[in-house]
Amino acid sequence: MQIPPIAPIADAALSQVLAEAINNKTKPLGSLGRLETLAAQLGLIQRSTKVRISEPAILVFAGDHGIVAEGVSAYPQDVTWQMVENFLADGAAINVFARQNKCALHVVDAGVNHVFGERPGLVDRKVGMGTRNFANEAAMSRLQLDTALEHGMALARDLPGTVVGFGEMGIGNTTAAAAIMHKLTGLPLPQCVGAGTGLSADGIQRKQQVIAAAVERHAGVDDPLAVLATFGGFEIAMMAGAMLKAAELRKVLLIDGFIVSSALLVAARLHPAILDYCVFAHCSDENGHRLMLDALGAQPLLQLGLRLGEGTGSALALPLLHAAANFLNEMATFASAQVSTSAP
Repeated sequence: MQIPPIAPIADAALSQVLAEAINNKTKPLGSLGRLETLAAQLGLIQRSTKVRISEPAILVFAGDHGIVAEGVSAYPQDVTWQMVENFLADGAAINVFARQNKCALHVVDAGVNHVFGERPGLVDRKVGMGTRNFANEAAMSRLQLDTALEHGMALARDLPGTVVGFGEMGIGNTTAAAAIMHKLTGLPLPQCVGAGTGLSADGIQRKQQVIAAAVERHAGVDDPLAVLATFGGFEIAMMAGAMLKAAELRKVLLIDGFIVSSALLVAARLHPAILDYCVFAHCSDENGHRLMLDALGAQPLLQLGLRLGEGTGSALALPLLHAAANFLNEMATFASAQVSTSAP
């Protein structure tokens, strides 16, 4: 399997043109703050001073995890497929926010331990009926990993728009994400492990002990793809593949919370230039997300105390992309508005 090539967006000449376009708008220098750097990023991604936010879509990948057998979640595994049913019934938070922001929503069965059959609105890319228990063995085979990555790449390739948001659902996936974070950043495990679906302090301690024992069992695993295969989930792997392909196609990547960021962490270790295409929607309240964002050099747009997942942060950040694009495209300049730039 070939990892897609990703071109850095750096362009000194275009950066200068974009800076002049932004600075000459009818406003004090820098007064639109983060929207100004976001507009410049959009321009560099699209290689234009006229940017487009067209046909945005959010991909929500769902998968189950064998590690839940170790008691690492406050909810049973059946909640994964039940929440997929909720997505399909248009009843979840991500449905509300995607609809509100006129964003297409695609629900992907990457590896849920449930047989849905053919269902309207469900994209069936099931790699398996959940991963294996990484406390005892690798979560997936290399063939399964490659299949998940390839499915993700194909899904991103077939999306028509300029923006792809990412979301997930999978009981046990904060455990997988914490293990990936610990292995790829080298940060102490307690800084990577959080409450997930709402564990008590004792539950968090149990979760930490399970991951520590698994990391010791798989001590020789260091390569990013091997880490993903050993500790990850089918939904995390499929997200990583979709991210890599979307960046190759110069789409904007809207990054949600802790689990989505763990998929990006793997992708960024394979291709650091992918970070040029990422807009980090928010900083989750899940323990470890702030440090993971720091490891990625990320500046999140929002701080709302979210920790739901599903791509909700991606959907809520979408209006800010529109705002950045619209002010760059439509706002008058001092010259066009005949407004003086001289102080009285």
